[in-house]
Order: sequence, then C-alpha cells, then structure tokens
Amino acid sequence: MNLTLDERMKIFDKVCRLVATKHFDPGMNGVDWNALARERRDQILATIPDAIAIVLRTLSWFKGQIENFREEIRTFANFPTLFLGLAKPDGGLALYKGWVRVVDSTGETIADHLNPLEYQEFLGEAVEPWSYLKSTYYKPMGYPDGIYRVGPLARLNLAKRCGTPLADAELAEFRELERHTVLSSFYYHYARLIELLFAVERIQSLLRGPDILSKHVRAHASANNAEGVGIMEAPRGTLIHHYKVNDDGLITHANMIIATGHNNLAMNRGILQAARHFVRGDKIEEGMLNRVEAVIRAFDPCLSCSTHATGQIPLHLELRSRAGELLDEVWRG
Repeated sequence: MNLTLDERMKIFDKVCRLVATKHFDPGMNGVDWNALARERRDQILATIPDAIAIVLRTLSWFKGQIENFREEIRTFANFPTLFLGLAKPDGGLALYKGWVRVVDSTGETIADHLNPLEYQEFLGEAVEPWSYLKSTYYKPMGYPDGIYRVGPLARLNLAKRCGTPLADAELAEFRELERHTVLSSFYYHYARLIELLFAVERIQSLLRGPDILSKHVRAHASANNAEGVGIMEAPRGTLIHHYKVNDDGLITHANMIIATGHNNLAMNRGILQAARHFVRGDKIEEGMLNRVEAVIRAFDPCLSCSTHATGQIPLHLELRSRAGELLDEVWRG
C-alpha cells in the first residue's frame, strides 16, 4: 500500500488517539493496560531472589579473576582524569535527578551544583579532522586537558553510597581497590555489576511500594517551552539532550552529547596506552588487537547500535614506525 507521508501521519495520529482513549484494547478485557496488575507485580517480585543471586555470583566470579588480569588493569585506560556525572545532595548514586558534579583523580570535588541547563558554560565540544565524533571536555581546564570520564566507573567514584544494602556493601569493597578514586577503566565492568545489583534491589523496593499498583500512570502534556535541556545517567554514562522548537512544535535546533562523546578523549588515550604496551614488533597479531579492542569495550560505547552494524564492526588499523613508515595494517568488515 503506497501512502503519502500525510496519510501515514493521519493513521499514526488516529492510533495514538485510540490508545489514549483506551478504545484500543489488545486482549486486556477493558482493563487499563498501562497500569501494573497485582498478579504481574507478584510474578516480577518472585524473580527478584534469583536475579540477586545471579548478580552476586557474577560479582564473586569477577573479583576472583582480578589477579589474573593485572596487566590489563594497569594498561586499560589507567591514568588520572576528571570524572563527571549527576549527584544527589546526600551523596547517593544519582541516575535521573540531581545536579552535575566533577571530581578529580584524587576524589576531590572541583565543581558542584552545576546546572544542567547551563551545560554549554562548563562543557566544550572539540572537533578533530580524523573523527566524526566530537570530543567533549571540561571547559575550565581547556582542551584536551579537560579530559573526563562518565559512566559506571565515574558514578561510583562520585557517589558515597548506592542506597541499597547489598550494593552499598559491594561499593565499600570496591573502594578498597585504590586509595582515592578507581582509575583503571578495566573496572568499568566491576562498577557495572555493582550498579546492576543496585538496580535489582531498587526494583524490588519499588514493587513493594504502595503506589506501584496505582491507576494514575499517564500524564497528558502540551507545549510549554520553546527550548529544553534534559540530562540523565544512561547505562553508558551521562546523556544530554538539548532541543529548540518553533510555534508549530517542529525542532529547529538539536544537540546531543552521548556517553561515547563524553568518553572520547579517554578512550583515545586508553587505546594509545594499551597499544604501546601490547603491540610488539612489526606485525599486528590477533591477541594484540583483542587487547586494544577490549579497552573500547570496557567503556561500552554503543558503536554497533549507532552505526546499525551487524556482526563485526568495520575496522581499519595501521601500525606505523616512529618515522611514520607503514609496517602492517588490518582490515575488517
């Protein structure tokens, strides 16, 4: 069926109106299917003990493997940087609400109560000719000295507590890795597991709350401001969206700073650190390449998602001498 864009938009609008008025009922027998049913809540709650056990078991396994990866820990983007993320007044782990805080490599807070609406006052975005990805930096320290990291490692370096019993116990043990902040990006995996434990505990707490079965689950919004900035902690790190719209509700300006952009400077420096350590001779071996790639995966940027790639991500790697002579190269994809 060949429809014009206008015809498709009319159909989409009609479906949305049907959903909003509950005339669209996909097998829920007239029940407000946006609300959580008691039976479904109980089903989810019943899975929580197994989920917690899985995370704890994985954490135990990871901690038992640390001694086997000391070389990687020393060289996987292990250097002093700033750490940036959302912060709560009580020092708890912040994901959705809070102000922006920046700490240095010793854990000292160098900026606090930064207003997300004014992110352009303290964050700059540099462009390099060899990359499509902008490099974000902390403006008061300039480029590239204002290098910082976001994500699970940064969030745990910022937080004094997670706010749930099991995650707080794991965070206290995590703190014992270093005297101040944890610097090796290898530990992103460790931090990610602690956050996962916190998430499962938090889900359990919310499901037991008195409001979880409330029927008041839909908010109706309308245009109110022509410009807005949203900030939150996504799994990979701090996410900033900035939009401007006209009187018709059409977007006239958009700027997004995603976690991969925040971490770009640190990832590039980490790749260099790992390559200098693991790449030997004048031939690129598979094991060397795996170590370099593993640095990027520690940060967990969504490169395959953002490029809609399936299978291996296209890669062109060159090994050059100090004089610039091409010694070897690898093509993938």
